[in-house]
Amino acid sequence: MLDDTARRVEAAVRELVRERGIDPATETRAFQDLVREVIQLDEERSLRGLVPPIPDPDGLQKSVAAAVAGLGPLQPLLEDPEVEEIWINGPNRVFAARRGVSELTTIVLTSAEITHLVERMLRPSGRRLDHSAPFVDATLASGERVHVVIPDITRRHLCVNIRKYVARARHLDDLVAAGSLPKPAATFLDAAVDIGLNVLVSGATQAGKTTMLGALTGSIPSSQRLVTCEEVFELQPACRDHVGMQCRQPNLEGKGEITLRRLVKEALRMRPDRIVVGEVREAESLDLLIALNAGLPGMGTIHANGARDAVQKLCVLPLLAGENVSSQFVVPTVAAALDLVVHVELDSTGRRSVREILAVTGRAEGGVVETGEVYVRAPGAPAGTLRRGDAFPPGAERFESAGWDLAELLAADGWAA
Repeated sequence: MLDDTARRVEAAVRELVRERGIDPATETRAFQDLVREVIQLDEERSLRGLVPPIPDPDGLQKSVAAAVAGLGPLQPLLEDPEVEEIWINGPNRVFAARRGVSELTTIVLTSAEITHLVERMLRPSGRRLDHSAPFVDATLASGERVHVVIPDITRRHLCVNIRKYVARARHLDDLVAAGSLPKPAATFLDAAVDIGLNVLVSGATQAGKTTMLGALTGSIPSSQRLVTCEEVFELQPACRDHVGMQCRQPNLEGKGEITLRRLVKEALRMRPDRIVVGEVREAESLDLLIALNAGLPGMGTIHANGARDAVQKLCVLPLLAGENVSSQFVVPTVAAALDLVVHVELDSTGRRSVREILAVTGRAEGGVVETGEVYVRAPGAPAGTLRRGDAFPPGAERFESAGWDLAELLAADGWAA
């Protein structure tokens, strides 16, 4: 809670912000100068005995700046590089995930403060939240993803999740350095993406699917055009020619909604060399499969307990597109379109790593897509290590034509660490 001095300074800062027309979110330097100016004036008044002295001017500047331009008591958590996610279950239930492990913080908010914070979070994106739209996904100006649910969907209080992106892996080498992926497997995946194999990244919530997908995009040749489709912007590919698109919620009249399925269809009209779907959840899986089956290389993520579960799920999700879509069409399409599945996991210590890399052979029998293990972690093996399996990826001739020696890439036997 703010003391009297902080409240006084904050009120003066807000007044000057209004008078000078400064936008704290975009005019950062001007805003910080304004805060310092107000604190200096307050210190001068304290020397004349008009107001109490300020014991910690630097700390006061940070707290006032957080209250006016940031997210108040949550701002220190946002600035903490070890904090990955923040969530609010109620006024005295503010949690944070630090290095993959959750903890209850000492932050206590009022219901009014939570409402004010949510309004501030949603203002930059222009997204709304009311009884007709009780859920919202948005992105903060600094890039964090926000998800909010309101009562009476929740029992009593607003429920808020803020997902940060602490590990911004731009290439597979970043995951190798972090101990999430052994070098031989990273080299193989680098080659697979380079030649245009279609890759699906699977895993549970917070397992690191988006981080892995972002790292894989770093292997796309710089000469190629990439179009990404996401519910909200999360990916930050290093590609020179990149267009990112996100979904849009309906307006107050229930119109204007842009779904992920619509984005995938529109992406195909934008002359992409690659297409990436941030997360495959529903009927958009059908449009992605059709695009991949037409020769357009692509990647995406999916929630699943394992790589084989991910393949099976991808065989089911397109059925949501309509009654005229049958498994007789979907299963062979998945077998023909998908090449690799990379499964990631989060262990009990908060460490994220690759558990297996599965190859899709291109064959399906009895409604089951045939797969094989390229790399796999044996039971009890440490995270960050993988053992070479007995399977080979499809498209051996594509590796050869691109200058990659597939036999050499997969020659390592035993543990790859």
